[in-house]
Amino acid sequence: MKIQTKTTPAFTTFADAVVFFLHAEQKTSALGAAFRGLNAEEFAGKSGQLCVVHTQGRLAAPRALLAGLGPRKESTPPKLRRAVIAATRRLREIGVRRAAFDAGDAERAGIIAEAVVAAHYDFDDFKPSKAPPKTKLTGVTIHVSPGEARAAAAAVQRGRVLGETVNWTKSIANLPGNVMYPAELARRAVALSRESRGRLHCRVLDKRALERGGFGGILAVGSGSAREPRLIVLEYRGGPRSANAKPFALVGKAITFDSGGICIKPGDKMEEMKWDKCGGCAVLGILRAAALLRLPVNLIGIIAAAENMPGAASYRPGDIVTTRNGNTIEVINTDAEGRVILADALACACEHKPRAIVDFATLTGACVVALGHNIAGLMGNDATLHKRIQRASEATGEPVWELPLVDEFRDMVRSDAATVKNSAGRYGGTLTGAAFLQAFVEEGVPWAHLDIAGPAWASDAKPYQEKGATAFGVRLMIELLGRGM
Repeated sequence: MKIQTKTTPAFTTFADAVVFFLHAEQKTSALGAAFRGLNAEEFAGKSGQLCVVHTQGRLAAPRALLAGLGPRKESTPPKLRRAVIAATRRLREIGVRRAAFDAGDAERAGIIAEAVVAAHYDFDDFKPSKAPPKTKLTGVTIHVSPGEARAAAAAVQRGRVLGETVNWTKSIANLPGNVMYPAELARRAVALSRESRGRLHCRVLDKRALERGGFGGILAVGSGSAREPRLIVLEYRGGPRSANAKPFALVGKAITFDSGGICIKPGDKMEEMKWDKCGGCAVLGILRAAALLRLPVNLIGIIAAAENMPGAASYRPGDIVTTRNGNTIEVINTDAEGRVILADALACACEHKPRAIVDFATLTGACVVALGHNIAGLMGNDATLHKRIQRASEATGEPVWELPLVDEFRDMVRSDAATVKNSAGRYGGTLTGAAFLQAFVEEGVPWAHLDIAGPAWASDAKPYQEKGATAFGVRLMIELLGRGM
């Protein structure tokens, strides 16, 4: 797809269709005679409203698509992004290949570029080739005011990289367990580092290396599967090169399929358990985007990958597991496996003396019960880091909600037989999960835990979101890192 910016008015562009974004207060007649016949029932600028108009030669493009943004006072960049995705999907439905978008300023141009690219994601890897291909935009022109030209070009390039990375992340997260397993995820990470032209460096620990390194948590969870576990370490050095330049650490849970192990899950919806790797996939996506955008930061991404299956060698309730940093875990429930592999990954992250750690994990169903399917739970030990994440969340429309992590929950995960136990019962499950993880973060290291069990996966399609993986966290962290850490 070719994306370019122009400073001429959008309605003068010769394209298959031109897209205008309007607030509820705006009059469509202000755009010209082509829209004077519309009444409020046809288009009133409501949020999510779309209206296709045949311009009858009154504009350079034969069709115009009006997209509503709602009241101006409620306007936000995330609402514009949703409107662009919905509009782009409508353009694809009606066979448009060349489109012009009226942006105005550089910020809106960047959002439009990112959303137009993201709207072209289709998970059709396993559909028959005889299925008719969906129309894709081959040419996109984004119109801005003359004074915004240079800034808009940079914003569009950034938006394009983000859109492509979101789609790339989804393409991995949506793959089923028989295709995407720990060794294959590691292979994709190695391929990503090779494609980065030296900006990313990847190291993979296989089962033997994990045994030598004392990564007992990852080994325990992966012990019941024929697919051996992996620990993936990706490094990006875009910031200072001095020996004391501390990296920002990103940690991801990548359970490529979660059966629950010995404590096996109910069969209903178990096919969706391929999504339990979304935290690890998000970390891969963040590193990819950071390298392509050449962000001036040092990053280290650590992804714990395992398949949680029942088998003769599976770890059991009652087992005691020794982790990388020497802490021990009493296993209460083998379906609370994510925190067990993250224990090793967090300990490994601390060894790199990071400035801060953010982990991404589809950790608890309790978080979905508490916050629903669209909001991630935010917990940790550093108020400043939390505020930065919240500001980035508001800018990108990937919502987070801070939950209290107090001593009560740390007490609940203490074990009589080990350092901690991996389950403290049903009450406060999201918070006891986070309290468990905190036992593996060194004191004094700023740390935030994002429980993305709700927003990482969409079971139902929306105009701005297809079913499946959402790549939640990628845009949020690039926004945060781009503001400077």
